[in-house]
Amino acid sequence: MRASREREVSMARIKERFLDYFQKREARSEPVDAPPSRMAFRWADLPLNRVQYVIDTPIEALSSILDYPNSGYTIGFKPEIYDQLNPAVLDELYHFTLDELDAYYAPPESDFSLREDLMNITRNYSQAKAQPLSGHPLAEYVRRDIPEHLKSLPFIHNHFKVQGSVGRGNWATIPWIAVMYPQITDTIQRGVYVAYLFSADMKRIYLTLNQGLGEARSQLGRGEGLAYLQERTQEIRSRLPASRMKMSDDIELGDGRLGDDYQMSTIAYFHYETDHLPDNEQLITDLWDAMDSYMFYIESTAITPNTVWSSQIREESSADSYSPRIRDRDVKETLHNIQQYVSQRGFYFPEQLTHNFYLSLKTRPFVILAGISGTGKTRLVRLFAEAVGATADNGQFRLIPVRPDWSDPADLIGYKDLSGVFKPGPLTMVIAEASRRENRKKPYFVCLDEMNLARVEHYFSDMMSLLETQHWMEEGVLSAGNGREYAGQADSAVKQNIAEASRRSHGVNTVQERHIATDPLIPEGALDTEEDQSRYGNLGIPENVYIVGTVNMDETTYPFSKRVLDRANTIEFNAIDLMQLPRLTEDSQQLVEVVPVEQSFLRSDYLQLIDALGDYEDLIRRTTEQLVLVNTVLEDIHAHVGFRIRDAVCFYLVYNERFNLMTEDAAFDLQLLQKILPRIQGSQSGVRRVLVDLLKLCLTGNTRIPSPLEDDDAFWRQWSRGGTPPLARYPESARKLVYMIRRLDEDGFTSYWVS
Repeated sequence: MRASREREVSMARIKERFLDYFQKREARSEPVDAPPSRMAFRWADLPLNRVQYVIDTPIEALSSILDYPNSGYTIGFKPEIYDQLNPAVLDELYHFTLDELDAYYAPPESDFSLREDLMNITRNYSQAKAQPLSGHPLAEYVRRDIPEHLKSLPFIHNHFKVQGSVGRGNWATIPWIAVMYPQITDTIQRGVYVAYLFSADMKRIYLTLNQGLGEARSQLGRGEGLAYLQERTQEIRSRLPASRMKMSDDIELGDGRLGDDYQMSTIAYFHYETDHLPDNEQLITDLWDAMDSYMFYIESTAITPNTVWSSQIREESSADSYSPRIRDRDVKETLHNIQQYVSQRGFYFPEQLTHNFYLSLKTRPFVILAGISGTGKTRLVRLFAEAVGATADNGQFRLIPVRPDWSDPADLIGYKDLSGVFKPGPLTMVIAEASRRENRKKPYFVCLDEMNLARVEHYFSDMMSLLETQHWMEEGVLSAGNGREYAGQADSAVKQNIAEASRRSHGVNTVQERHIATDPLIPEGALDTEEDQSRYGNLGIPENVYIVGTVNMDETTYPFSKRVLDRANTIEFNAIDLMQLPRLTEDSQQLVEVVPVEQSFLRSDYLQLIDALGDYEDLIRRTTEQLVLVNTVLEDIHAHVGFRIRDAVCFYLVYNERFNLMTEDAAFDLQLLQKILPRIQGSQSGVRRVLVDLLKLCLTGNTRIPSPLEDDDAFWRQWSRGGTPPLARYPESARKLVYMIRRLDEDGFTSYWVS
């Protein structure tokens, strides 16, 4: 429109120039406002036909001078404005606009050095702490001078409150400087704000987008308060546009609980090492970016007065119970608490068994617990579920006894009666409840008790097939800023159109949530009534349902096929120590508290090997090389394994390394025991040869194993209780292999199972 005497111009041309301007700044890595996150993370990814939604707001703001016909094809000055303009005025407006854009994106100028302010704190704080706080020059500098410096920046100025703190009465271990939007919060105890946090040893500085813990903790308690903030942290992160700020929990402030609290409440951050602090210009640019993310949060949220923060906590806490998201480094401690919970109820399970059970569930939501009757298989499932908040009383634990006459899925999944009404089975009822939006973050446990009283392949085949269809699903959650959410599947065009209209008219934002889905258990078309279709139609197996089967292997039960064994970790309960009695300890009256966990604690994080390959390539390669050696042995009797077992074993070892639970050899030992050995059975000489070769892989050195013609009972007795067997890299698998070899030599037949 420069010096043009055209009153109207093409709207298509305006959109092209608008998008071109932002894309060029982005390509040159110059400061640029991010596009709306619901449309694209970068301007380069924003299609031209979406630009209209971006410029609607500024056009509306200029509606007093702009003429924008209903057709939307052209735009221009209103006639009464246009008649007062001449080429000179238009040219002046054009250059004024360019100058304003340059000023908007120009690095701010100031008389102070932010770098020197930060260095002044890190250099002098430790020494100052040895002196009285009252009236100390450094304390006054942090409380008064630095806030004034930051307020001189044009993007902070009088719009924000800036506050610095070194403690009250005593020096704080972690000093901070916060920038707060008064309509959101005027204290770091509540709301969202930007803050510099200094580590306790003054070696690190974090520029953070943070949120207050104090009010949430006072109203909900520390545990639920942290859980609430963790939930909000993930929700806010999903709404923020892509930026240079990191969005993770890897903050190290020190000072134990306080440092952990800050870490829990941090949404995004820049990390600086004190010895390598960037120059002043870079620090100012980073602060600008942090403030830009803060303003994006403010503009995309319906929260305005401070009182809304308090009321929102009360409303949401009364509607839902929040469960903490367990960080990788806290998984081991959480499992220890679970074991303590079980022990204090009079049952003893070794810690490795708790770790093994957890890793098995994490790898795949179907686990088999096998062993003789009375060893506590069902009790382990029930108590483990209780320890993470899933009980029969709240509907998150369901015991389903399997009957010998089950010959099809009807008793488990359901059937239609003669009138066409669907009668749901117990498993379908659990799946329907777990699939409700308000329950998706809660774990649900199903225990199929005495699973092999009937042939598993007959009544459970549909479930096994569905588990093979697991895939990642993106789902849009519309957040109106008032705690309410509306769900819409990403592949539903109708819901997308409704969601878009709702966002434009009410300021509702879309958050994309990623979860695991499967093909439908019951297709909607297979149901006759509208009520059945709405309740049970197209239900898949949700990611928060975990199925555990308990089995006894005796003359009353059926064996498992390889199809079942491939899809589960089989944990055996046969090493029984009857002298393991319940113990009374000094703290036996202080039972470990049940702490409900967010179901991501148990959910699989990887569905395909490529999902984990980037971070754990070396571990996956080592594990696969070991499996190749095992497969070479198994091929002799056609018992070798495929990609499904390879991936499952690799996932198990990846989780083990992530959570630092066992050594790599110990984890592979359990996978060899649980995923490979149950496949081997028979009476042929080839079976013994395979078992012996596998035993050699498990042992270290060149241990000679007697042939079946040799009478060398002393060799085999080394694995009996109290014996000292040869050194083994995989001792648990070696013990089982010895049992299977001896059984073959003595009975002429062998299998993994005790009977």
